[in-house]
Amino acid sequence: MPEKRPSYPELTSAVDLCRPDGRLNPAAAGFARRPLIRPNLRGGPGWWGRNKRWEYWGIVTPEHVIGVTIASLDYAGLLQLYLYDRRHPHAPPIVQDALLPLARGVVLPDLAATFEAHGRHRDLSLSFAYTPHHAHLRLRSPRVRFELDAPAHGDALGVVIPWSPTRFQYTLKDVARQLRGRLQVDDESFDLRPATSFGVLDRGRGRWPYSMTWNWGAGFGRRGDHTLGLQLGGKWTAHTPGTENALLVDGRLSYIGHELTWEYQRDDPTALWRVHGPRLDATLTPFHLRRADTNALLIASRTRQAFGHWSGWALDAHDQRHDLQGLVGWAEEAANRW
Repeated sequence: MPEKRPSYPELTSAVDLCRPDGRLNPAAAGFARRPLIRPNLRGGPGWWGRNKRWEYWGIVTPEHVIGVTIASLDYAGLLQLYLYDRRHPHAPPIVQDALLPLARGVVLPDLAATFEAHGRHRDLSLSFAYTPHHAHLRLRSPRVRFELDAPAHGDALGVVIPWSPTRFQYTLKDVARQLRGRLQVDDESFDLRPATSFGVLDRGRGRWPYSMTWNWGAGFGRRGDHTLGLQLGGKWTAHTPGTENALLVDGRLSYIGHELTWEYQRDDPTALWRVHGPRLDATLTPFHLRRADTNALLIASRTRQAFGHWSGWALDAHDQRHDLQGLVGWAEEAANRW
């Protein structure tokens, strides 16, 4: 695949995602370092069923890997909890999912800098409360509970990817947020501390085709005196003018406007995942492979998410080379019909 030139426009002021008729606002096609895009998705019979909204947090601590999701697909809502204990690699992860018809019980606002996304179904309750500089995460379930604070630390990658005037996606990837709070798993309690506990926010608002496959990679941690964040995307951005790739150094984002090459064996739990291009060459060595498969009539998905440690290098916007050795994170392939 030919590499893209890094010329996708940078957005520096607030802009609506959609025009009044519900189509993509051409002025929103670009990337931003802050959440400047107002995702004013329109309803109506022509759009219903294609609108997708979600808030996902990936959390890594010295003891655990956690993923939590609140999502609305118009015709269904989804709540997800996934917890893997790094201390006991052969123990089964804790998994709790809830599929809610017509997204009843799920609230995912599109507008406002201060809002709360929440969802509840039976004994699973999730709440993500946001202000411009802070996020408060709360989960209640039979085996897992947490109350976490995730202050904003600097730039985040916001990008609008246009497939067509009626199919497009706004995503915000905020990597390397340092976490503080309390996690309880069964009868054990854990204090999360900013030096060793990180969270990644994946926010999505868009209007999708029914079938789509994507790659996503994230990495975070400290190298010497610097905090590094790595954000990588692929497949879903192919043949569009934008990418979902960035390096963050101490909260400062360097956009990587080239498509990257992904090499991996998705079902092999020990196989390396390599992502490379002119400004980056990164390899993930897995310590755990998450397999998730769903088939519920209209909704079907297959996800392979490898958690591990990154190695390699990346160049920032000033062509300074940064060593990625030891960053923790993940790489995934997800295929969805929704």
